[in-house]
Amino acid sequence: MPGLISCTAEEISETESSPAVKTGGEVLIENHLDELKGKRVGLVMNPTAVVNGVHMLDTLLAHEVNITALYAPEHGFRGEAGAGEKIEDGTDQQTGLPVYSLYGDTRKPSPRMLDSVDVLLFDMQDVGARFYTYHATMGLVIEAAADADVPVWILDRPNPLGGEYVSGWIREDSLASFVGPYPIPVAHGMTLGELARMMVGENWLQTGSEPEVRIIEMEGWDRSMRWPETGLPWIAPSPNLPTFEHAFVYLGTCLFEGTTLSEGRGTDDPFLILGSPATELDEESYDRLNERIAGGSVSPAVFTPRSIEGVAANPKHEGEESFGVRVHVDSYSMYEPFENGLVILAELMQHSPGQSTIDFLYKLAGTRAIDNVLSGEVPPDEVAFDLEPFLSKRDAYLIY
Repeated sequence: MPGLISCTAEEISETESSPAVKTGGEVLIENHLDELKGKRVGLVMNPTAVVNGVHMLDTLLAHEVNITALYAPEHGFRGEAGAGEKIEDGTDQQTGLPVYSLYGDTRKPSPRMLDSVDVLLFDMQDVGARFYTYHATMGLVIEAAADADVPVWILDRPNPLGGEYVSGWIREDSLASFVGPYPIPVAHGMTLGELARMMVGENWLQTGSEPEVRIIEMEGWDRSMRWPETGLPWIAPSPNLPTFEHAFVYLGTCLFEGTTLSEGRGTDDPFLILGSPATELDEESYDRLNERIAGGSVSPAVFTPRSIEGVAANPKHEGEESFGVRVHVDSYSMYEPFENGLVILAELMQHSPGQSTIDFLYKLAGTRAIDNVLSGEVPPDEVAFDLEPFLSKRDAYLIY
């Protein structure tokens, strides 16, 4: 299927037996298909909406569910578009169904786009980061559906980071954006189903009617699980997150997108390879980084970003030999991706003459307090994120 990323032999061997976790999509197929009889069904999905190796669209059609419309988030319904690449309305080539873009001129479904549906199924694999746009799309879909009197079913999936890791600044109101629509930390430790409940319960959504949101819960997932423990195969939620290691480290190294430093787009290891043509790290710098990064390490990297169709069009420093680090994760239980990302970013910014930040950094961080970290005024491993108010508030919305 276009857009799907093949598993490695190791990943396949790990998932030959039944996964520990049964996703909401699988639970829907097993237990709730009869509730869709006679309904016109719209799907808000991408290539990660897979059950037993088959996309939910194809599975539902095989069960004679009346699918009438498809809705495409960032990267497209079948994963054919790169990060930030505008999605156009069109037709799904495999089924002939209409595809409405939710990542272009329209990010919130219009009333016309919902005319042909009685219920919306939302199924996408999130990565657990506030600046990852799938939960922003989910919120806009729920808003539009509420105003159109259309129920939304969230087919829940694991937070790859687990449900216990919460980190990063809570987004300040003045920095609300599509990469930070709600006042939550960078790593929120919630599933999309839990986030949907919180959006509704905290009145974060702009609706004229009460949203009708139903969570089709997973089976077998608990908050201590990080992705490898779920037994589920990794399907890239976007082209630059081909493995769980990339997605895990991304929680911190995505901050590089708010600077003129390369975040590794245009290489085989985006978000794991970082630097610039101007970066000058000596042995002392690498030693200092490795002393401060628990659960992982960095090694010297020399790389030349290149344009990769459908993955990285015109990456930063394209065609220029660049220098920096390659991040390695040794222990997913010990490595703290956001904190370590801050440590690495601060070190590279201070050793890359002429490199600077851009305003997008504040939308990613959710605060301007990051300036004090990058300047060296506040050590990155001494930042206080003040997470207690959020943790206390989210308790009411946790499912697992």
